[in-house]
Amino acid sequence: MSLDALEMLDAIDRRGSFSGAGKELHKVPSTISYTVAKLEDDLGVQVFERLGPRVALTAAGQELLKEGRHLLKAAQDLELRVRRVASGWETEFSIGMDSVFSPLALEADIRDFYAVADSTRLRVALDQLTGTWEALMERRVDLLIGATGDGPSGGGYVSEVMGTIEFVFAVAPSHPLADRDRPLGKADLHEHRAIAVADSARKLLPRTVGLLFGQDTLTVPDMRTKLALQISGLGFGFLPEPVARGAIRAGLLVEKQVEEPRAAETVRLAWRSGEEGAALAWWIARMSGQGTLGRLIAFLQ
Repeated sequence: MSLDALEMLDAIDRRGSFSGAGKELHKVPSTISYTVAKLEDDLGVQVFERLGPRVALTAAGQELLKEGRHLLKAAQDLELRVRRVASGWETEFSIGMDSVFSPLALEADIRDFYAVADSTRLRVALDQLTGTWEALMERRVDLLIGATGDGPSGGGYVSEVMGTIEFVFAVAPSHPLADRDRPLGKADLHEHRAIAVADSARKLLPRTVGLLFGQDTLTVPDMRTKLALQISGLGFGFLPEPVARGAIRAGLLVEKQVEEPRAAETVRLAWRSGEEGAALAWWIARMSGQGTLGRLIAFLQ
């Protein structure tokens, strides 16, 4: 069984026909048909059911393709590792960021990176809270820039502190809490709806920040949505001070004192232990410099 045959099976399954797979793989349909027929003959099983111009996998074919895709992925990973050893540069490099930050803050860095590594495909992904760390540990990203909070227990990664971000408690001027002239306690807050950013973690324990037990909560996908909905008066919550600063100055939000303020959030740069590669080294050196967090924060204002 060859990798070419598995690649054809994968394309046929996704395209639904031999002709569709042929167009994707730049092969004539007769070559696809011959390869499938030979594979079925060698295995002694029927892999596809012919349904006129379209085909569908048999139960045996489904099992073959499920395991075959693991082999294709392993072969692709091996190819990437060989090319990395040969050139020193990763063929693909993925950066993860907490969605409180904007990838646009990295525009100058990306330009400079392409100037020295134009053959490396770059990808930037956004997650929230613990979800950023999960993406690193599950190898969906290679480097975290601006990861908030502490990493998961158990190690397996290296991290550097980039700095901290202060938080403020804010509500819209029309919100019932806006007129209270004393620090707000739990009893005050429990009466009203909080707005929280959802943690994107699926396997690691998600974080819950600044919420009271049993409190009415509106959960949103990112900090920008949270800001907009707090401005609209739909709820309250803590916001990164740089995120809220403009709205507070414009009178769109009112900063309030609370009896239990939220502590400043530590922001980190992190990567997996034992990883090597020219792209990783380049980005670590670039992001480790003083002022990096300031540049990220500048895009929040």
